[in-house]
Amino acid sequence: MASIHALAAQAARLNRDAGAPAIPALYFFTDPVRTPDPAAIAKRLPRGAAIVFRHFGAENRYAVARDLAAIARGRGLSLLIAADPVLAARVGADGVHWPERQFPKRRDHAAPLVTATAHGAEGIVAARAFGADACVLAPVFETRSTSGNPPLGLFHASQMARGANMPVIALGGVHGRNARKLAGRGFAGLAAIDAFLET
Repeated sequence: MASIHALAAQAARLNRDAGAPAIPALYFFTDPVRTPDPAAIAKRLPRGAAIVFRHFGAENRYAVARDLAAIARGRGLSLLIAADPVLAARVGADGVHWPERQFPKRRDHAAPLVTATAHGAEGIVAARAFGADACVLAPVFETRSTSGNPPLGLFHASQMARGANMPVIALGGVHGRNARKLAGRGFAGLAAIDAFLET
């Protein structure tokens, strides 16, 4: 629990330093392999955090999303459904998250909160162009992700965040031991998977 609160505190500092944009500062990204029980983690998240539900193709996707929506409502969290605005509307989620390879041509304004993952400067530009509220830049550090994208490195990721003209969230290898390195680098928050398993 202590490491989650440390991450939340660091995320809040990043958000304040970025001018306090009206978005969550801390994001828990689910992963069907690494976080098979996302509800257990969601129940430990601090108020104001966001859950990005990504269990693509899972047979129980609706049931898990429905449970996460209930937890989010009860704990003051935001729930974003990845690449599925229909499911987001069905469970009463707070918005939609779009992977870079699936960006829509334009924003669906029925979703109050829209975020997008980018893997470089072009992705950030595209996320801003379709109207995302924030961009999740990944991977910043070395990560166990199977996405195949090489780490951007803190210096290059920071350059992109500072020039983005939109809030940028750091994802990829972010944990309690390196989150402080993000301070003063232009990020408006942080996101993680494995860091939420460290408690």
